[in-house]
Amino acid sequence: MKRIFRTGKGKSDSPPAKAMRRLFSSGTVLFSLTVTGITLLTAILGYLITPDSTPFANEQHLEIAGQKPGFSVTMLRLPKESDPGFCSIIRRWLYGCPSSDINLPVGSYILAGDSITVTVYERASDSEVLTYRHNIREILKIPENEARAETDISGIHNEFIRKHLIKKRYLLGTDRFGRDMLSQLMIGARVSLSVGFISVMISLFLGIFLGALAGFFGGRTDDFIVWLINVIWSIPTLLLVIAITFALGKGFWQVFIAVGLTMWVEVARVVRGQILSLREKEFAEAARALGFRNSRIILNHILPNTMGPVIVISAANFASAILTEAGLSFLGIGVQPPMPSWGTLIKENYPYIILDNPWLAILPGTCILLLVLSFMLIGNGLRDALDVRSTSR
Repeated sequence: MKRIFRTGKGKSDSPPAKAMRRLFSSGTVLFSLTVTGITLLTAILGYLITPDSTPFANEQHLEIAGQKPGFSVTMLRLPKESDPGFCSIIRRWLYGCPSSDINLPVGSYILAGDSITVTVYERASDSEVLTYRHNIREILKIPENEARAETDISGIHNEFIRKHLIKKRYLLGTDRFGRDMLSQLMIGARVSLSVGFISVMISLFLGIFLGALAGFFGGRTDDFIVWLINVIWSIPTLLLVIAITFALGKGFWQVFIAVGLTMWVEVARVVRGQILSLREKEFAEAARALGFRNSRIILNHILPNTMGPVIVISAANFASAILTEAGLSFLGIGVQPPMPSWGTLIKENYPYIILDNPWLAILPGTCILLLVLSFMLIGNGLRDALDVRSTSR
């Protein structure tokens, strides 16, 4: 007999298909997936799309520090004395590339003959105005012995303006060091998502492994793992993360390990409970009767039936990992400067909340809020979609 997998409407009636339809029918889940997708795409592309593609988006211009969103300024682009060397597209994608030019914010300039006189951008609070004079021929690399008619001077000036006087706009303004805030936020998204992903992977590996051992074998193995879970569970998460961070040292990779080692207990408890109920089912008994190894029964027959609750917990743990990383960076024991992190940006700029630049702390805080909320809503949507009672209707 042929099995009919589709209804007359052309839609699959299988439980996974029903779960997916329920998941994507929720407006909040679609909004959350959109926010998460944009953040993920930004993190993946990284320096390829950031306005400031230098390492850690750390190009500083103190003359334009603390400017409001939408600020624009003319930059005088001067070649550096030392060539930073070739930078491949892969290196730029992963780490960024040092700039081959010096960018100087310019308030005004005067072109006269073979020279340009520029006045550095000045703020209202500046008490001293800096003026520099540069030789146009040297910047354009025109040989001194090459004669130029007077009619060519305007052409030289136009060429210089086109190549070396660049209009730059800061869509989200600049921070207290004159760095592009948009670039800092975009690279900070890479840190937050990396911490969340790797920490969840560590917690899944430890939680599923220990939870499966405890639930399937029981006895002393179960007693020991449950005791270990209770001990870890009784310690406040942030305190445990801080202790692990102090033991491993401050840094990027240490945060991954510290956060991952504190989130596995909830996964282990859920997996243990699921396996305790599944190991006595008929399919598990049949696998034992056929002489299958315990590892095969666990991996091929029992664990696949526990993935629904584990996926839901992973979404919640992802949000928790982002919050924990932001908290550690805010306390100064997480990701270290100059690497941008949303938590670090809040730490550096929170005093400005009561001054005239509150967006310097509000912007990274809003990014954390939206991303954490998105993962929590995705977790709630997965819980409802994978509910057997709801998918059976």
